[in-house]
Amino acid sequence: MNDHRRVAAKKPAWLRSDAMDVSPRRPRDWIVDSLLFGFAVAFGLLSAWGRVSTGHQFIHPVLFNLDQVLGVLGCVAVWWRRRFPVELALVTVVIGSWSELIAGATIVALFNLAVHRPPRVTGGVFGLSLLSCVAYAVLRPDPADPGPVVFLLGASIYGMVTGWGMVIHHRRQLATSRRDREDQMATEVRLRAEQAQLQAREAIAREMHDVLGHRLSLLSVHAGALEFRPDAPPEDVARAAKIIRESAHQALQDLRDVIGVLRAPVRELPQPTLAEVGRLTEESARAGMRVTLTEKIEGEVPGLIGRTGYRIVQEGLTNARKHAPGAAVEVAVTGAPGLGLTVEVRNGRPPGDPSIHSGGQGLNGLAERVALAGGRLTHNGQSDGGWVLAAWLPWPS
Repeated sequence: MNDHRRVAAKKPAWLRSDAMDVSPRRPRDWIVDSLLFGFAVAFGLLSAWGRVSTGHQFIHPVLFNLDQVLGVLGCVAVWWRRRFPVELALVTVVIGSWSELIAGATIVALFNLAVHRPPRVTGGVFGLSLLSCVAYAVLRPDPADPGPVVFLLGASIYGMVTGWGMVIHHRRQLATSRRDREDQMATEVRLRAEQAQLQAREAIAREMHDVLGHRLSLLSVHAGALEFRPDAPPEDVARAAKIIRESAHQALQDLRDVIGVLRAPVRELPQPTLAEVGRLTEESARAGMRVTLTEKIEGEVPGLIGRTGYRIVQEGLTNARKHAPGAAVEVAVTGAPGLGLTVEVRNGRPPGDPSIHSGGQGLNGLAERVALAGGRLTHNGQSDGGWVLAAWLPWPS
């Protein structure tokens, strides 16, 4: 099997057998091959009968008998037309230059070649068949028909069957290219769907980080206070427990909203706006943070810009609570149409040893949000040990 494949690979491209040539015959193939074989036999028998009935056999009876043998062999070879289309066409055309009884097999071979091989190969063999017609008109003169008439008749028959085969070949090529385009379109649709799913997952991940990170950090602060101050007054314990319960309830509600991304586009979900920044800083203040908010907004902030600004403040407060506990935090939001929206979250040096900012997934996701809004994001440490998270967002006039 492997040796056969290696030998086939060494053949020229126009002689190689494709998958259709070597595949097992289906019932439809058996029917077609039987019909073509019957046509070749019938054409040969009619030619032989015409010669015998008129007495115009050939120059010598021995050569006429040889003509009949070649005609039979040509008809039998038709059964291998799928495996050897080029070879069969070449052999029958060459023999047809003086053999009349192989003409039926030659017609079948030319038609089969035109169907299964490129036009360049078909055209070359068809040109050889025209030369064969000329040779036959010279070598087999017929007193009843002049040589030019014999040539034109043979060339017309060969031309018709070759043209018919080329039409079928082109129709098959068009059908194949159409299937390829359909497969390509199906692949593109699948890739777009996978890309949309990936973007949805990324959106869910960003929402979960931004929303749950803020709520869980509040829970951590209050739970830590209860842990380190077990002797706190009952009213302080009750207040911290109330905040923990409210924060946990709000975290569950936010989680339901985020999971809703799986059932509806993100734009259809309720999204925070810049007007809720005040509530955000109040929650942080109730958690024990020293937060001051400065807002100078002129006009109504567009939805995308407002949501992005809210997430910037949320991420900045969460990072300050995690990495600089006890430090003062200043939030400044300023902007106007045509000037853009500027958001800045600055925290000072925390008491004790400052925690190093991780700059992990939260800031990476925030940078993606800002980039999608067409803005700029910066975050860096200060000489006094503090940290600044700042962003500028475009606000069309």
